Amino acid sequence: MAARRQQRLVSLVLCLLSTRQYITADRIRDTVEGYEVSEDSTNPDEAFKRSFERDKAELRELGIPLETGRNSIFDTEDGYRIARQDFELPPIEFTADEAAAVGLAGRLWSTASLATEARTALIKLRAAGIEIEEPPGADALPPLPGNEPALPDLVAAVSERRVVQFAHRKQSSPAPQKRTVEPWGVLSWRGRWYVVGYDRGRGDVRSFRLDRIVGEVRTLTAVAETSRPEDLDMLELVRGDNHQPDQLARVRVAPGRGGQLRRQARQVDSTPAGDVLTLDYRDLDRLAGLVAGAGADAVALEPPELVTAVIALLEGVTGGPPSVRPEARDEPAVVAGGAALAGGGR
Repeated sequence: MAARRQQRLVSLVLCLLSTRQYITADRIRDTVEGYEVSEDSTNPDEAFKRSFERDKAELRELGIPLETGRNSIFDTEDGYRIARQDFELPPIEFTADEAAAVGLAGRLWSTASLATEARTALIKLRAAGIEIEEPPGADALPPLPGNEPALPDLVAAVSERRVVQFAHRKQSSPAPQKRTVEPWGVLSWRGRWYVVGYDRGRGDVRSFRLDRIVGEVRTLTAVAETSRPEDLDMLELVRGDNHQPDQLARVRVAPGRGGQLRRQARQVDSTPAGDVLTLDYRDLDRLAGLVAGAGADAVALEPPELVTAVIALLEGVTGGPPSVRPEARDEPAVVAGGAALAGGGR
């Protein structure tokens, strides 16, 4: 639809909503901007009639209740109007818990790919006079990251009940495997996104971590044949599929730095070189990301697999192996890469 016609339709709707009386076509022609006829037109009345008939049909196709009638028995021509009670949405009311849930959802999606939609929804609700409250302590909640490329496609597939295909890499196997899945839901746990659904190839329920999806997610035309069982707790399924015993790691951070790592530490030991943190962890990749993201303020000491994972992240950023810091040549495998450091175990 051309922009000029869109503007004319909006003006027509506003005109028909502005009065309770029926407005004749001639008055609409004189009032609504966009019905002007070119001076070169040989039959301006016929040109207006064609445009107006198209616009009426368009409004009805959009579900706008366009009424036709006359204001009195003395009228000789039909008029048009839109009844507000039929056009406007009914009042939206939330309980206190529902309003808090909406506010919390807006906060959690603040950095996600759907952030624009979330902000728009909150603005519309507040404009309708609905006070959106956040639960006590919401300011302490971290934003929910939503930068996984596969996230929008999987959310849409869940909503539309579509089957998807993607290549997924297991932690124990570097080679990705093709999966055909009927997705039932997408959720976040321990800072990672997961999709849960029926794996057609395995004939069973599975969960998949989105950051291990390689390449694009293909949305098939086939409609999902299965539905999420009512007794299925997707969060418990994800926890069980990704359960790992707690492990210990040691990371050295600069004095007063590495706040996110410090908050997770179970023990802090001060040394001349900095504070050594002892941390419990289950997700090696997540901890490696925190250490690498702390830049030069953090040095991974042990276990060796953590050091290897941090180095791999740094090499991915710098495009090559990090250089050894001159002041740390007496420490095994202590490396520096740009603004990030990783250290080997003692």
